[in-house]
Formats: sequence, structure tokens, C-alpha cells
Amino acid sequence: MAVNLQIPRLFQKSLSPKPYQINHLLLKYLCTTPEFPLTTHDTSNSPESPDLPTWLSNSQNQKPSDPDDGDFVIPSLANWVENPNLETHRNVPSPLLFEPQVSNADKLSEILKKRYSSEAAVVKALNESGIDATNELVSQILMRFDSHCVVAFGVFIWAKNQTSYVHTPELYDYMIDILGKFKKFSLMWNLVEQMKGLNGYVSLATASKVMRRLAKARKYKDAIDVFRGIEKYGVSKDREALNVLMDALVKEGDVEDAHSAFLEFKDCITLDCSSFNILIHGYCKARMFVVARKIMEEMEKHGFHPDVVSYSCFIAAYCEQKDFRNVEAVFDEMQEKGCKPNVITYTTVMHALGKARQLNEALEVYEKMKRNGCLPDSKFYSSLIYVLSQSGRIKDAWDVFEDMEKQGVCRNLWVYNTMISSACAHSQGGSALKLLERMEGDSCKPDVKTYAPLLKMCCRRKSVKLLKFLLSHMFKNNVSVDLGTYTLLVNEFCRNGKLEHACFYFQEAVLKGMVPMVKTFKALVEELEQKNMKEMKEKIEKLMFQARERNLT
Repeated sequence: MAVNLQIPRLFQKSLSPKPYQINHLLLKYLCTTPEFPLTTHDTSNSPESPDLPTWLSNSQNQKPSDPDDGDFVIPSLANWVENPNLETHRNVPSPLLFEPQVSNADKLSEILKKRYSSEAAVVKALNESGIDATNELVSQILMRFDSHCVVAFGVFIWAKNQTSYVHTPELYDYMIDILGKFKKFSLMWNLVEQMKGLNGYVSLATASKVMRRLAKARKYKDAIDVFRGIEKYGVSKDREALNVLMDALVKEGDVEDAHSAFLEFKDCITLDCSSFNILIHGYCKARMFVVARKIMEEMEKHGFHPDVVSYSCFIAAYCEQKDFRNVEAVFDEMQEKGCKPNVITYTTVMHALGKARQLNEALEVYEKMKRNGCLPDSKFYSSLIYVLSQSGRIKDAWDVFEDMEKQGVCRNLWVYNTMISSACAHSQGGSALKLLERMEGDSCKPDVKTYAPLLKMCCRRKSVKLLKFLLSHMFKNNVSVDLGTYTLLVNEFCRNGKLEHACFYFQEAVLKGMVPMVKTFKALVEELEQKNMKEMKEKIEKLMFQARERNLT
């Protein structure tokens, strides 16, 4: 029985308005979007950071700031930007007679914003704070600084050294993941050995983080060796662990080694449907469809029927190639085998059609899903919002966003991130910021992807004050500024002529132990050379050399 779902104004006589109708809709909407006045340029920078260093702010060859640089201020959001409530959104009156209490997390964060050359220096500074460690406090600080390896590990050591404190297994796992992210594998293994001495601390979750980080670093053989020796850490060498290993290898593009591990252990470990689907996914991802079909045949020999996940692997791969004829062929095959597509299958196809600018066909997928009685979920709505936005139908995207709860689907992080990105892409900066504020009211915690389009918008508008607010908002929400965020800031400031700020954030990334992307480094150096900023260029080259050297140790 078809599910009765209605999304306003999307499926009327025509599934897509004519070009002139789209333009009319956009023009009408843009005419009602307020202009954001620019105020005086604010030279303040990242809340995590000190003032711009003298080699940036006083460079002899530095161009003066453009006269129209500034910060846009949205009147309805001005109070929130100045006094953001990052905990809750309750209408509780503030105790005006008292100073607001500063949390221990904020006190430690202020200490940790300084530059530290070693973990020992971090430990010394924290010992002088007089603050006692708790599991909740350490977890919060690690989330804020998990993109700064020296600080994070220093915090971990400081807490561990306190006599009345014991790390939880989850905090050990978190620290192992951070060390693996920065390729500090010697330190990572030392920590695993420490956990081995603590009864019950090493788990499959621990081994998973180790295998995934090794695979991410292209240490594929090492990841397989971890699985081979997993039992000496008290973790069962079973089907679940094997699937984790294979999945880690496949996600990093190494389906061949995943298959080798499968063949090595298939006779001593009981397999399941997921074991075969991981390989099917890997070979489909590598466009090796013939081999993927052979895995499907072997799956049947082992007594497993290909399921919706198996077929969806083929559909996703064909969608990536925009090969919609083969997508339809797989749908027909599923129908013949009595295998019903699920919401993930439909979402994948609709998203791909939308990216291919085939809006009518994308919306027809939604109608087909309804006819087959498949209920949309939050990821489906997120994709629908993206498709409409990409097609210029931002008004319809907003209607879908607002209508979700009436359809019984909650707006979650995926949906908010997509809507914020869409609003920014359509120059609706005020609306995007209101969505960020609204997330607080919905108790929806933002992540690094939430902020990326907002930060990009600030760079393009040269709005340093708002950028500072957003970086502070990230920090208060325990969202660490990672390499991807720094890359975005450097690239966008570079494109928009704010080279002093591009250099500043490049330096920030290096001083936090990150190695900037080569492409980002080259683009920045080229811009500095073109503007004859020799001193800045030399400093950036020196920083990149230091980052590479440190990464080799």
C-alpha cells in the first residue's frame, strides 16, 4: 500500500518549473533577502590564537587592507553573536548580580591555547592550574584539542598522573585514535601495551581504531598483522573483527588485501552476509564489476542470498559513473529476485540524478519510493534538500526542511548541515546563521561540516569578526578545528586577497602539528610571489619544511 506523504508544491502539474519560473522564484526570493551592511574591519583573529605575528602584520611588502573590507552584522542575530548560549536554549533569566561562572574546561582551554613544544610542557602548565581531572573534563578537552596532538597527549598524560584519577577505556581509545591520526604509531602502540596491562581495557573498539588508522596511513600489511595477533590482546579473532579489518582496507581503496584476508581466514572463521558485501562494495568501488559478480556467486555457494546491500553496491557505483541505464537494470534484477530496494537505495539514485542535473527524474524516484511503500528518513530528506537547492529551487528546499516534522521525521545533523550549506550557496548568510542558532534549540550538536560553509562565506565576505565568532562557537561546542578547516581558511583567504590571514592560518595548522596539503602550500606561495611578499613567502616555506621534517620523525 502506498504511503501517503505530501511535500508542498513539489509535485504539482510539472515536477520542475520552466527556466523562467525558476528565475522568477529566485528573483522574488532574493529581492526579499536583506543586504548585510559591512562595518569597520576587525583585525582580531582566531579565538584559539594570539594576535597576528609581527612577520604577518608588519611585513614591508604587505598590501594595505581593501577599503571595503569589513564584517556584516545581521540585526536579528547581533545579540546571539555577541552573547551565544552554547549550552541550552532555555528562557532562563541570567543572574545579573553575579559574574558568570567559568567552567574548568574553559579555564584549561585558556591555558592550552598557548604554544607548547612538548607534552611535558603541557603537563607542567596544567599541574600549575590546580584543577583536578575528571573523565568528563578530559573528554571535553580532548574533543576541543583532538587536532593538536601535542596538547591532547599532554592532557592525557597530565590526567593519568593524578593519583585519584583513572582513564576510562573509552578515553584510551580516543587517545589512540588521535595518535593514529597524526601517525604517531610508536606512541599509539605504547598506549595499547599500557591498556593490555589493564584488565578488560583492550576491546574490539580499540583494535578497530588501530586497524583503521594503519589502513588510512596505507600500512595495509600492518593492519592485517594486527588482526592476526589480535588474540594476544584479549580480543577474539572472530567474524566481527575480520569484517572490521576488511571494511577498513576497502574504505582506503585496498580491496585486494581485503580479499586476501578473506581467503586466509574464511576456513577458520564463520562468515556472514556482511563479509561478502564488504568485498562486493570494494570491487564495485574499484569499478571491477566482473569480480564483484563472482563474489556474489560465491556468496550464494556459501548459502547466502544477495540482499539489498549487495545490489545497492552496484547501484551506487553505477550512479557515480552516471550510468543510469545500468542502475535501472539492477533495479529490474532486484525485482526479479524479490529483493525490495530500501530508503538508502532510493536516496543514492535520487542524489545522483540531482547531481547530474536531472531534476525531474530525481523527483520521480521519490514518487516511485512512495508507491513501493518505502518511508523516507532524515538522510533522504537531506538529499532531497540538496537536489532542490542544486537545481535553484531553494524556496522548495526550505519548504521541505520546514515540513519534515509534519511527516514524522526529525531534523538531525545531516539535514541541518545540508540546509546550512544550501543557504550559504544561495547567499542567504543570515538564514544560515539562524539555522546554526536554531540547532541549539533543537539540541542538535553541530560538527565540523556544519561550520565549513559558514566559514567559507566569512572568508569570501572578508568578515573577520563573524569568522572569529564562528571559530569560538566551534570551540565551545567541542568541535576541533582540523586540517580540513585550516585548508579551507587558507584557500579561501588566498583566493580573496587576504594573504596575511591565509598565512596566519597556515602557521596555526603547522604549529598544531599538522602538515598542510601540498596543493594549498603551492597556491599560497604562488600568490605571495605574485604580490612580491618575499618575507611572508620565506616564512611559509620554512614552516612547510618544518612540518615535513617533523612528520618524518
